[in-house]
Amino acid sequence: MNSNTDLISLLKHMPQAIAKIKGNEAYPKLRGTTAFYQTSSGTMVVSRIFGLPDTDEVCYKPIFAFHIHSGGSCSGNGKDPFAAAMGHYNPHDCLHPYHAGDMPPLFGVNGMAFCAFLTNRFSVKDIIGRTVVIHSAPDDFSTQPSGNAGQKIACGVIEKYY
Repeated sequence: MNSNTDLISLLKHMPQAIAKIKGNEAYPKLRGTTAFYQTSSGTMVVSRIFGLPDTDEVCYKPIFAFHIHSGGSCSGNGKDPFAAAMGHYNPHDCLHPYHAGDMPPLFGVNGMAFCAFLTNRFSVKDIIGRTVVIHSAPDDFSTQPSGNAGQKIACGVIEKYY
């Protein structure tokens, strides 16, 4: 079996960790999951999201920044509903977009998004207890420290999957 086949067959198994994503007060229907699978090549990340903001504008279909944050809670306050998620997960003190927690954007499709990718920036054991955050705008991959990604609109704590 080649490594591509191994990665695809991995999706038939249970992930090692999962984050249950929930929207903030302004986006109560936003929900989904992000699953993490450890492989010999790195970590496979698979995310399914529903209830994202959408538009009928053909040239402005929504794109959402998607990151792992260093905090361990999705609690917050009136100004930042997910303030406890803190900043991007960045254990090596890299510049943005080279943080371990910087992930590909989510492309909205009729309020839904699906994303699957392989990364060697973190292992599953490194991110247990941290948070996955969806932002209201696309990451520009250059502005420091977080890519000018807009407000945090959804969050989920990464938990070990049993």
